[in-house]
Amino acid sequence: MVDKPGGMTSHDVVGRLRRITGEKSIGHLGTLDPMATGVLPLVLGKYTRLAQYFSSAEKSYSGAIRFGFSTDTYDAAGVAAGPDLVPALTLDRVRAAAVRFNGEMEQMPPPYSAKKIAGTPAYKLAREGKAVDLKPAWVRIDSFAITGLEESEAAFEMRISAGGYVRSVAHELGQDLGCGGHLSRLRRTQAGVFTLSEAHTLEEFEALAGIIEALEDLCVHPRTLLPEMPSVTGDAVVLGRLRNGAQANLPEFSGAPMVKVFAGQRELVGIAKRVAGTLFQPVVVMG
Repeated sequence: MVDKPGGMTSHDVVGRLRRITGEKSIGHLGTLDPMATGVLPLVLGKYTRLAQYFSSAEKSYSGAIRFGFSTDTYDAAGVAAGPDLVPALTLDRVRAAAVRFNGEMEQMPPPYSAKKIAGTPAYKLAREGKAVDLKPAWVRIDSFAITGLEESEAAFEMRISAGGYVRSVAHELGQDLGCGGHLSRLRRTQAGVFTLSEAHTLEEFEALAGIIEALEDLCVHPRTLLPEMPSVTGDAVVLGRLRNGAQANLPEFSGAPMVKVFAGQRELVGIAKRVAGTLFQPVVVMG
């Protein structure tokens, strides 16, 4: 897992990890905008087959909203939509306006976003000056706390559902306050079970390039992935059946509908679905 630096796209980070590790098959679990920093979970090699299980993960952020003008991208990387005003704001007023951004609500994605319109990402249409006809989507904001206000910039912390845009909250809050606003700083502190304490910089990865075991030590241990699924170790016969797509009995008695199947402590063989009792059917085979 990478602590993404500012100024790089998520795709840039993937490309750099490909060069460092020599692994061609790498994917990220939730894009971070170029200006954003923080937790960017990546899946390498056979682990890309698990990406489907992380699509609904909530995200936590810290950041800042700059009031006084909005931008076309809803963040500091965009073009200002008007003059820079000096809003007369107080911390209490900003906090009062932020209250509505809690719970489930419809949210309009930014025009410069990866949301697709007839198969084309919205940001491509926006860059070409074409109409961007986006539809609002339901999101859930579990918490949005304004932690301080210094001049025209408010610091905040937020926890938001997958698919939600912090930039849209910044933009709408600026509209509500009548002065415009945009996201000026953003750091992802958590993505599902992945936290900053587990993330490593690209420089840390580069320092260990070519040392496979050392690079593995920088990665999250496979048994900690998908903690909602119990881990179970199979013997050679059972693992052989599961690898060939056949059902097999596993020593797992929790009643959980899905389990992670291992050969030894670290080798993840796949994900299996309970059929009945201790009989399981493989749904993902890692190879």
